[in-house]
Amino acid sequence: MPPEGALLESRTMRDSVMERVETLDKIKALAMLPDGIHVRTEDVARYFEVSTGVIRQLTARHRAELRENGMQVLRGSDLRRFHSDMLSLWGGGKGESYPQAATQLTLYGRRAVLNIAMLLRDSDIARRVRTYLLDAEEGRREAYASLDRRVTQIESCLGGVGLALQELGPVLNRMSQRLDSLDRRLDATNQVVAALSNRLCDMSVRIDRVDAKVDDLARQVRDLRRGRKHR
Repeated sequence: MPPEGALLESRTMRDSVMERVETLDKIKALAMLPDGIHVRTEDVARYFEVSTGVIRQLTARHRAELRENGMQVLRGSDLRRFHSDMLSLWGGGKGESYPQAATQLTLYGRRAVLNIAMLLRDSDIARRVRTYLLDAEEGRREAYASLDRRVTQIESCLGGVGLALQELGPVLNRMSQRLDSLDRRLDATNQVVAALSNRLCDMSVRIDRVDAKVDDLARQVRDLRRGRKHR
């Protein structure tokens, strides 16, 4: 894992973890304005336990990067509209506890505050945020590496399965041929059985005819005997 100071030097590395804004609250609670979206310069300074002057100097040095990540400066009508919105959220429109900037107000979103954490050198809180970010990133890389190893193992197993299927193919083909042969033999046997059944049915009919003739002959013999007795 690179040292936490690497985030101070590499914009690319900072950009790679900029979405992990939940890190801020894992280190320390960040008090937001009533809109739940923005904080002021003094709120940022309070979070990192440094002076507002330190935050202003850092903002001046990295203004372009911080603007890309949500920092904004309100003036004129935008500032008045924002104050009006905050007053209604903060004190039900009374406004006695909401501090107002005189001519301008610098606001930071969570991304901008996380950006400051990766730029601020002389703050223990900022160092802890950077360390947490890098530890989490290292854990994610290890998880990806583990997943990659598991996928590689599965791919190797699938390769073995493919070879086994190739070897099994001829065996299955032979079994299929034997089953086809058995089917043909069963068909032939069924035909023989059907023929035998037909012959048995024919024999049964002929036997019934013979039985009828025998019965008729027996009657004739009985009749003949009765006729002799009457004489």
